[in-house]
Amino acid sequence: MLLRAVIVDDEPVARKVIKEYLEDIEFLELAGMAENPLKADALLGSGQVDLLFLDINMPKLSGIEFLRASAGRPYQPMVIITTAYAEYALDGFELDVVDYLVKPFSFERFLRACNKARSKYGERALPAAAGQKPDHFFVKCDGSLVKVLYEELEYVEAMTNYIVLHTAARPLIVYLTMKGVLAHLPSGRFVKVHKSFIVNKDRIKSIRGNVLQLGAAEIPVSQHYFEPAMQEILKDRVLKRE
Repeated sequence: MLLRAVIVDDEPVARKVIKEYLEDIEFLELAGMAENPLKADALLGSGQVDLLFLDINMPKLSGIEFLRASAGRPYQPMVIITTAYAEYALDGFELDVVDYLVKPFSFERFLRACNKARSKYGERALPAAAGQKPDHFFVKCDGSLVKVLYEELEYVEAMTNYIVLHTAARPLIVYLTMKGVLAHLPSGRFVKVHKSFIVNKDRIKSIRGNVLQLGAAEIPVSQHYFEPAMQEILKDRVLKRE
């Protein structure tokens, strides 16, 4: 599970501290920083941000005012308030923030808040039936949550700041990283064959040299990934005459 986070704080030093803390937590990924909510509004309204670290006392629009103004958004990210003003804690929790950190706060306190956010994020997913492995995941695409079945996902392709999920029905362009999507894919079914490609082993039709044929698509296997990828793909599946 990888949570994409945005930092909104008008103090450069505060942004730097939070950024450094965030980079030491493996389930967080920095998606952007801004000095006030107005400059981060487009990114926050895109539906591609999971967690917001929000200061309160900022020019033009305070953090509390921003939360009240954006309460109607369908994909409001989880919020951890980071402020020097303890007296706004009640207002924050009334707006359903995950946690309220009073500056200066330690890394240990920051980590506890982030773990609360991770737990809350996990509660949003529908639990799988007892003893049954999940067969799908959801991604944010074009303002909607789209269900992707593992069996229908042919391969994943990196594209600058996005990835493309090539499914049997259509390609989905989503604002994720290869690292992030790989963490959600069952390792026994999907394998990374190139820095820009992850393939569904069940969708491979043939292998010629370092090229995998998946339907009409030809996927290259890079030299760096070739040996471990082939071991995983072929794993006791090549029949030979005795």
